[in-house]
Amino acid sequence: MAKAIFGVDLGGTTVKLGLFDTEGNALDKWEIPTRKEENGKNILPDIAQSVKEKMSEKGYAGSDVAGIGIGVPGPVDSAGTIYKAANLGWGVMNINDELGALTGLTVKAGNDANVAALGEMWKGGGQGYRNMVAVTLGTGVGGGIIVDGQLLAGATGAGGEIGHIHVNDEEEDACGCGNHGCLEQYASATGVVRLAKKALAESDRDSVLRSGELSAKSVFDAVKAGDALAMEVAEKFGEYLGKGLASVACVVNPEIFVIGGGVSKAGPVLLDYIEKYYKPYVFHGSRDAKFALATLGNDAGIYGAARLVLS
Repeated sequence: MAKAIFGVDLGGTTVKLGLFDTEGNALDKWEIPTRKEENGKNILPDIAQSVKEKMSEKGYAGSDVAGIGIGVPGPVDSAGTIYKAANLGWGVMNINDELGALTGLTVKAGNDANVAALGEMWKGGGQGYRNMVAVTLGTGVGGGIIVDGQLLAGATGAGGEIGHIHVNDEEEDACGCGNHGCLEQYASATGVVRLAKKALAESDRDSVLRSGELSAKSVFDAVKAGDALAMEVAEKFGEYLGKGLASVACVVNPEIFVIGGGVSKAGPVLLDYIEKYYKPYVFHGSRDAKFALATLGNDAGIYGAARLVLS
């Protein structure tokens, strides 16, 4: 029986790689640079070379490796075809076939947010659950949906794009996707800053947010310190995200929401604001869904990619 799995998390700056046993124990972790020049033509060959070097170092033959899982920043369908990754320079291509040909190993590819969700289900904040929604609150809002232990990718790999649920008809600024009023515009790290700037502009009340650098971290630090204006910002954040997740729950009926990404470092206080607006608006069948913080941090992608091979 194969004893090892490679998990690869392809980011815009670095490629994170992990070597795992089939139980999900990490045997090794390392990184290589993401070479995006010439439309990213070197990325998969670089990954293949790194995998081969690690196999040689460990004395592994091809029969010792169950496969390579890889999470990539773009929509990927169930066959491993990516439908454009603009920040890598890639167009439509089948990652399973291309990386498989370069390594001689079985390859399974998925969207990076979806794959990270799988990692949290396997070895992180969602352990013990098979119906889960992972929410990544970073520069944007990403999502990964798992139903009965399987990733929900959708027809073109765009399943789980919860950051682009429409939540505000009045929004005049465009989201990065080109639409207006997306959840991402209010619940991401940049969205929290937008809400804070608006609150500061509309009020002349004292607030610690008026001094120093404004960030999602500074907003939630101020919330913990009892700053009234910051708490109002957190209420708006919670209202948008709580209602948005209530809509998601009506479709996929999860057992648990696992909240990760940079904004989640605010800790349990974050969950309080989300749940406050989730419970009154969700369909009763999903009202008892649990909320938890992600635990794998930046390693969620490599764990999930490895788990993808076992799916």
